[in-house]
Amino acid sequence: MRDLRNPEERHPEKAHRSENPQPKKPAWIRVKAPNSPGYHETKRIMRDHSLVTVCEEAGCPNVGECWSQGHATMMIMGEICTRGCTFCNVATGRPDTLDVFEPGRVADAVDKLGLNHVVITSVDRDDLADSGAEHFTRTIRAIRRKSPGTTIEILTPDFLKCEPAALESVVEAKPDVFNHNLETVPGLYPTVRPGARYFHSLRLLQRVKELDPAMFTKSGMMVGLGEDRQSVLQVMDDLRAADVDFLTIGQYLQPTPRHHRIDRFVTPDEFEGYERAAYGKGFLMVSATPLTRSSYHAGDDFARLRAARATVLGAI
Repeated sequence: MRDLRNPEERHPEKAHRSENPQPKKPAWIRVKAPNSPGYHETKRIMRDHSLVTVCEEAGCPNVGECWSQGHATMMIMGEICTRGCTFCNVATGRPDTLDVFEPGRVADAVDKLGLNHVVITSVDRDDLADSGAEHFTRTIRAIRRKSPGTTIEILTPDFLKCEPAALESVVEAKPDVFNHNLETVPGLYPTVRPGARYFHSLRLLQRVKELDPAMFTKSGMMVGLGEDRQSVLQVMDDLRAADVDFLTIGQYLQPTPRHHRIDRFVTPDEFEGYERAAYGKGFLMVSATPLTRSSYHAGDDFARLRAARATVLGAI
């Protein structure tokens, strides 16, 4: 059996990479170890329902804070990804077959957690003809049946190797927010996100808006990978040209020495500058802090996103 706790078995594609030093984190990055009653209750519900979370698999620094409030981001379609992005801590390899009962278990967990807003993400599944689009739609519909008052945010793969109908079916399931992360600037894709294509991901977000102009779209990126400020501003312009509503920007943190190196720690003042620039370019909602992640404070941010759109529409 493959032991995903072993870095060499978890990331066989990185086993022969040279090690990159892991610099000491600055004070603004450090977080407390999770140990609250709410954290342990959320963990129990995840285990009881045999669910995988990106919070654990990706080593999110905010897991203690989010889980203490019952906010876990569920990762469907297994825990093994077909991609080998150099920044990511999710295991790489040949995934298992899809679990047809997983959508129901996700819906039951959402109900037991009493979530007003839930984020559902997944591994990449290039082994499937539709990259898992149908599994996303089944999960969305299962949550709608079980918890009709819960708003749903999805963070999807790029559907790079499947027919356009795959994306169309997910949009037809009517999630409240469609998120797909660009992750980094286009010049770093060959080394950071080698299995993906920047302009394909950008076009995917644009296509969502063409299919459903009322659907909120969202994307995120990391900084500290070696990009410069001008390239980040260009990504903002590209996303606004695709009519994306919500942008998240956070600090890249290196999961292991075999992962992509940290170029530098971006200061809180620089993040504030990115936030101001993004709002100036027309985003309805921006979250740009060192600890920002795609699903961090997602429920509160969704409420602010809806209010921002209402304000804009009221001014027209």
